[in-house]
Amino acid sequence: MTTAAQALALTLTAHGVDTVFGIPGTHNLAIYQALTEAGVHCVTTRHEQGAGYAADGYARATGRPGVVLTTTGPAVLNAATALAQAYSDSSPILLISPGVPLAHPRLGRGYLHEAKDQSRALDSLCAWSHRVTSPGELPAALARAFTAFTEGRPRPIHLEIPVDLLDLPTDVPPASPLTVPPRAPDPAAVTSAATLLGTARRPAIVLGGGVHHSRAGTLALTLAERLGAPIVTTANGKAAVPESHPLALGATLHLPSVQTWLAGRDVVLAVGTELAPSDLWADDFRLTGRLIRIDVDPAQMHGDHPATIPIVADATSALDALLAQVTARPTPPERPPLEPDLARLASRWAPELKAIRDALPADAIVAADNSMFCYYGALGALPIDPPGRFLYPTGFGTLGFALPAAIGAKVARPDTPVAVLAGDGAFQFSVQELATAVELGLPIPIVISVNGGYGEIRAEMLARGMAPVAVDLHTPDFAAVADAYGACGVAVDTPEQLSEAVGKALRASGPTVIVLREAR
Repeated sequence: MTTAAQALALTLTAHGVDTVFGIPGTHNLAIYQALTEAGVHCVTTRHEQGAGYAADGYARATGRPGVVLTTTGPAVLNAATALAQAYSDSSPILLISPGVPLAHPRLGRGYLHEAKDQSRALDSLCAWSHRVTSPGELPAALARAFTAFTEGRPRPIHLEIPVDLLDLPTDVPPASPLTVPPRAPDPAAVTSAATLLGTARRPAIVLGGGVHHSRAGTLALTLAERLGAPIVTTANGKAAVPESHPLALGATLHLPSVQTWLAGRDVVLAVGTELAPSDLWADDFRLTGRLIRIDVDPAQMHGDHPATIPIVADATSALDALLAQVTARPTPPERPPLEPDLARLASRWAPELKAIRDALPADAIVAADNSMFCYYGALGALPIDPPGRFLYPTGFGTLGFALPAAIGAKVARPDTPVAVLAGDGAFQFSVQELATAVELGLPIPIVISVNGGYGEIRAEMLARGMAPVAVDLHTPDFAAVADAYGACGVAVDTPEQLSEAVGKALRASGPTVIVLREAR
């Protein structure tokens, strides 16, 4: 016999969970006790939204589900934004929370942290939310969640456990993980795609976030070399292939020059990507050639860009099958004129981005926030080769992602260098997580580009002919803030100072905030 909380902890460890991000609260103490007894590392963030982003960073860095544990009511809702971001970017996040007691009246009674329908609220933001109704149901519900992470497109899941069940006994054993084989491609679709690619005069390949944590990036690059097909990636696909490779265009799908070029390709192979407006920065982009799509999500085949040849399959399996049928052909690759667009967007930070790149080891993980410095600069102009990664909040476009995501990535891979890039506005959404990084002793360089507020919104206001309002903000002394948290803080003025500061931060005993002075 075990308690429901113990069954939960044992099932989590059976599924390989070694770390949980969250904050203890009145209603989840039984779970924390059981996790501690099971040897699970409990990382306490300073806000539940930070816990969600940290779990997301953990998942992106490892390919394994990130787990968040909150208490009821406000804590769950604090984590909701992170769950919605994970849904947008297909991150496997499991949020576990207590709920009101099993027999709690539907109309409420003023219970502590009572919400009208907590599970239903979360269900609208993630793949699904499930409220268990007995201790014996808990292991199976957890196993169902972990199976869902592996059998298709990974998306966040919420599991709610009525608080009065946690200490009840159960004789149902922990559930063991299931092995779900990758979805194999339809042989006829692979043959059709191979034939089409073999006759293409102007082929191109687009890679999204679905190619990470597998051999898919390497296979796509081999296919590109056989076809002479340049590869462009989405933000989430950045670093799926070496961006230093002659055929790699980097994460530049948002550039007008790349979109014009892509629209002129006669055959496009898109792997693990929605080709969404948030990838393209445009609502009206259209391809003129034929489109081959590889995706585990069948719904992607009939969206804004319907597939000429749909291949519903795991990316690795599908690319393996394609390579078995596509032979090499000496087609000289045609590249779009990237440089003018990149220079227009990133010129403000080009020396600083080069300094950062020179200071970071090749395998570094870079967590970037939804800041001008990141999407205009680092996305296209900070080259990253595997096994490095670029963690970025696409789609839902949240602010405050980078620092807690970097904490999650560093906890997951302590021997890998991890750095943060953010603007001053975004950084203040999660500045409190400096305390978490200090407590854990994580040597993370945190580069903050200061433009005195919400620079993108300021620019949009000016573009529509209005005077900026509510966007010019007081800029704190971030170096002093870092010192107050027990981190290191330094302000720099030159690329040389920046490179030196990043290198030193990687060798420090805790996080370092590096402030790039005003860059309006």
